[in-house]
Amino acid sequence: MTSAASSLPDVAVVGTGIAGLAAALALARKGLRVELLGPRKPLPAPEADAYDPRVYALSPASRGMLAQLGIWEALPAERITGVRTMDIRGDHAASGRRPGRLGLSAWQAGSDYLAWIVESRELERVLRQAVQWSGIRWTDDTLAAFAPAPAGGGLALSTASGQTLRARLAVAADGADSRLREMAGLAVARTPYDATGVVVHLDAGLPHQECACQWFTQDGILALLPMPDTAAGHQVSMVWSMPRGQARALLELPEAEQAAVLEHRLAQATAGRLGALRVRSPLLGFPLALQHSPLLAHRGVVLVGDAAHLVHPLAGQGLNLGLGDVAALAEVLGGREPFRAVDDERLLRRYARARAEPLMAMRIVTDGLFHLFGAPAAPVGWLRNAGLDVVDKLPLLKRLLVNGAAGA
Repeated sequence: MTSAASSLPDVAVVGTGIAGLAAALALARKGLRVELLGPRKPLPAPEADAYDPRVYALSPASRGMLAQLGIWEALPAERITGVRTMDIRGDHAASGRRPGRLGLSAWQAGSDYLAWIVESRELERVLRQAVQWSGIRWTDDTLAAFAPAPAGGGLALSTASGQTLRARLAVAADGADSRLREMAGLAVARTPYDATGVVVHLDAGLPHQECACQWFTQDGILALLPMPDTAAGHQVSMVWSMPRGQARALLELPEAEQAAVLEHRLAQATAGRLGALRVRSPLLGFPLALQHSPLLAHRGVVLVGDAAHLVHPLAGQGLNLGLGDVAALAEVLGGREPFRAVDDERLLRRYARARAEPLMAMRIVTDGLFHLFGAPAAPVGWLRNAGLDVVDKLPLLKRLLVNGAAGA
C-alpha cells in the first residue's frame, strides 16, 4: 500500500517569475513531481518596436541551461541581440589624464558571444508555455501560511483563498522580499546602496555593433546594452546606477524635461560613442541593494534567485546567478541516491555547498567595484583608471575575466 507520505508531491515551488518557472520546469524534467504556487498575471502581447523595459544579459551558461530545457529555441530570435564585445571606460582622474579603458571580446574565450540580451517578458512568456505543456499544476494564488505537516506529512502551504498544498520540499523563488523565506525563519542580510537603477530604451545615432558599453562616471555606473534595431533606427537599453538623490530628481521631472536632461547627461558621459541618444520609452527606477541569506537551505526549504541573493547590476549577473541556483538544485535532486528523499538535509547541504563559492565571488566583485568606482577621492580615481589600463594590457587576465563572466 502506498503511504500518504510517498504520495506527496516532491516539490512545491513558490514564485512564478523567471526563477520560479525555470525551477519548476528544471525539476520536473528530472522526474520530480512538482507543483507551482503564485499569481499568473497577464502578459501583454508582443508588439513590433515595443520592448520590455527590463532586459537581461544571459551568460553562455544560462543560455546552455535554457537550451537544455527547450526554452532558448522557442524565444523569438528577432528580439534577441548577441554581445560580442564589451567597452569599459573609467572616469577622468583628478590629474586630467585620459579615462582608463578595458576591452573584452568573445574571441578571448573562444566563443561567438559573451552574452545575449533578452527581454524579461519574452523569457517569462516562453517559460510559462513550457510549464503549461509539461502538465505542472499551477495554483494561481498567493502564500498565506507555511508549516510542517503533522505525522511526517511533509510541508503544508496555505494560500490566501484557503487552499492547502503539501510537498516534501518547498523552493522559495518569490523574490527579494520572499514571504516563504520569512515564514521559514531563514535570515537575510541586506545592505542598501545609496543608488537607484534607472532604465530606459534609447534611439542611437550610430550602430552598436553588438558591443555593450559601460562607463564608470562621477554620476554612477552607466551601461548601454545592444538591442534590435527598430523602425526609428538603432537601439540600445540603458541601465544607469545613479546616486539616489540624482535619480529621484531626474525621475520627478515632467516627461519632456526629463528626456532633455537625460539626453544631455548621456551626451556628456558617452562623448558621442554611439552618436546622439534619444529617449524612446518611459524612465523607470528601482532601488539597489546587496543582499544574501547565510542559509540557502534548511528544514525542507530551499532558496533560489532573488530570494537567496541580490547583487549590484553593474556586472549584469543577477539572473545568471538565479539560473545557476536552479541548475545546481536540479542537478543535486535529480542525481540523488535512490534511498534519499528530496528533503534529506544532506542533499540540501550539497546544494548550499555547490552555490557558496560562485555567490560569494560575485558578491565580493560587484560590491568591491561599486565602492571602488563610487569613491570620489583623486588617488582612488587614479588607481581605478590605471587598473583598467593594466588589465587591458594583460591578455591572460582578460581571458580569465571573460571566462568568469560565462558561468554563473
